[in-house]
Amino acid sequence: MALIHLLALGDISGPDATDLICRNLWQYRKEQGIDFVIANAENASTGNALDEATAHRLLVSGVDVITTGNHVWKWRNLYDMLDEGRSVIRPANYPACAPGVGYTRFVCGGETFLVINVLGVVFMEPLDDPFAAVEKILETEKGNYRFAVLDIHAEATSEKLAIANAFDGRIHAMFGTHTHVQTADERLLPKGSAYITDLGMCGPIDSILGIRTDIILKKFKTKMPMRYEFAEGKVRCCGASIWFDTEKGCATKIIRENIEFF
Repeated sequence: MALIHLLALGDISGPDATDLICRNLWQYRKEQGIDFVIANAENASTGNALDEATAHRLLVSGVDVITTGNHVWKWRNLYDMLDEGRSVIRPANYPACAPGVGYTRFVCGGETFLVINVLGVVFMEPLDDPFAAVEKILETEKGNYRFAVLDIHAEATSEKLAIANAFDGRIHAMFGTHTHVQTADERLLPKGSAYITDLGMCGPIDSILGIRTDIILKKFKTKMPMRYEFAEGKVRCCGASIWFDTEKGCATKIIRENIEFF
């Protein structure tokens, strides 16, 4: 049985988390036998966004495909990388006139992976239907890939579960991002797809979703606008490992990951 090991990393939050991943990821990949890494990096740069320089750093440091979300548009210098449509993708259900595309293909272990990114619409922006966006991509790319992977960047757990169940057995691995809180529901769905509702966050442990605790507490207590700043200190990287069986053409296992690099 030939297996391909995917590491999916949750929202990378801030420069400290980015630095830690860039220093340690290649070695960690070697130690753990990781073949392929997908990371949601829409918050990896200063300003709760992703810039071109940070994206390049992550890609040369062991991340193979970067997914994003609703913060992807803040730094315009990223738009050229999005338009290249190779290693950095944006949610597919933004209008077609937006920079970039919502999916890419990546070859690993002789197998082609179709990586899709979609944004939820419950409690978020009123974008196009994410179900229809995924259906269109699967139809367009039919016959061009062996395994499909989907990052569902969404607020509502019910929406993530609904999308996952709609594509169970058709998309081999699906995981949620955006909430920065790792869920404990990793499993193989009834038709065989690997799934977890949220990968969690790669960011400072002593924080509120990556942001300095004092800032968030003051915002809750005063209701006043606040300038967010990433917290400092020890970083934990949350995500999931997923294994694909190249002989059977399916996902075989998913486990949560909580990595503390030193």
